[in-house]
Amino acid sequence: MERVTASSAFDDGESVRRTLLRFAPMIYGPTALYSVGQGAIVPLLPVIAAESGASLAQAALVPAALVVGQLCGNIPAGWLVDRIGERLTMTTAAVGSIGGAAVMLLAGSVPLLALAALVVGFFAAAFAVARHTFMTTRVPYTYRARALSLLGGSFRLGAFTGPFVAAALLAAFGSERASIWFFGAVLVGVALLVGLGPDPEARLARPAPPRQEAGMAEDTGEPVTGSIPTSERAGVFRTMWQNRRVLSRLGAAAASLAAVRGARQTVLPLWGVSIGLDSSTIALVVGVAGALDFALFYVSGQVMDRFGRIWAAVPSTLLMGGALVALAFTHDAPQATLWFGVFAIVIGVGNGLSSGILLTVGADVAPKEEPASFLGSWRTLTDAGGAATPLLFSGLTAAFSLSVATGAVGLIGLLGALAFLRWLPRYAPDR
Repeated sequence: MERVTASSAFDDGESVRRTLLRFAPMIYGPTALYSVGQGAIVPLLPVIAAESGASLAQAALVPAALVVGQLCGNIPAGWLVDRIGERLTMTTAAVGSIGGAAVMLLAGSVPLLALAALVVGFFAAAFAVARHTFMTTRVPYTYRARALSLLGGSFRLGAFTGPFVAAALLAAFGSERASIWFFGAVLVGVALLVGLGPDPEARLARPAPPRQEAGMAEDTGEPVTGSIPTSERAGVFRTMWQNRRVLSRLGAAAASLAAVRGARQTVLPLWGVSIGLDSSTIALVVGVAGALDFALFYVSGQVMDRFGRIWAAVPSTLLMGGALVALAFTHDAPQATLWFGVFAIVIGVGNGLSSGILLTVGADVAPKEEPASFLGSWRTLTDAGGAATPLLFSGLTAAFSLSVATGAVGLIGLLGALAFLRWLPRYAPDR
């Protein structure tokens, strides 16, 4: 098959829609499958742990191990992608996840179940960094945000439908472990699709960097009298150090957005319970907000590509942060239920407008040489923001009140909006 470079694929007049469809068997399909399988097991992991003899506190640690594994896997995944490439890394991640799912299925104790969840999270990070690197190095800037928003939408589709699949499997087989069997079957499909499907690295090759950027001397026709310079790998930690300013500034803004995203899944249900709503009403409100969130994922990409990254990053963090701060003052209001519904919808719209923004900005600021090492560090920051916020929220609620904790998380979002406003034009200016 003829090799097609990223630039030619987009510059020959081919429509965006047709071009993005090329990524379906390479990136979007495996991502959706992987996230459906993972979404099917996450809600039932605490139940399986409780059946294995865990207390409520111990059962909560099992899904947390999945997040810890993902945090621990980002940086090693960047190193692996730089060494063996995106396709082999994704295949390795799928096979490793199959092993983790097998241990999870056979685990008879809580520690072993938590270890299996840790392994699955570790390889999920490798899969995520590999696909992020692939899109970063193959998709031109002009269409990058739409491509990465669609990637985020593929993941959200799986996370949204996974729990429904788990409920159907539970009704059909009467066992929570049926979802693990389903996850294993999905992972086999992902491994086959990635390993035996069209080679993404051949169909859309990386654009060749200029000779000077590749570390090669310009050919002037003069005889060579000295050594010929060659390119040298910077390595993971050296890449982190070289990009420490962008990671500590723009990366902190990205982490704040991830923090607000992570908090909303905890804040909204607890707020509904606190103001006395029944479970069905809470589920309805959260479901409507989630539907708006999912419906807007491609709009986010359109906004970023047409108007600039800042027009998605700042409004989304302002909407979510401002809504949480405002919600904090409505707990004892006469129409608390109405305000809960209104601000839940605002948060859903804000989160929908942020779809793909962390992937896109990370791709924009990643160095051309060894981008995977940088993206592993970038994803560690954003994942840490999302993972730490529920713990912060829980601590503030215990020490003060639910309203204070909600307002504090909203303030983090507002500070993140200011940080995006300050650092995004400097490190990721519109081209």
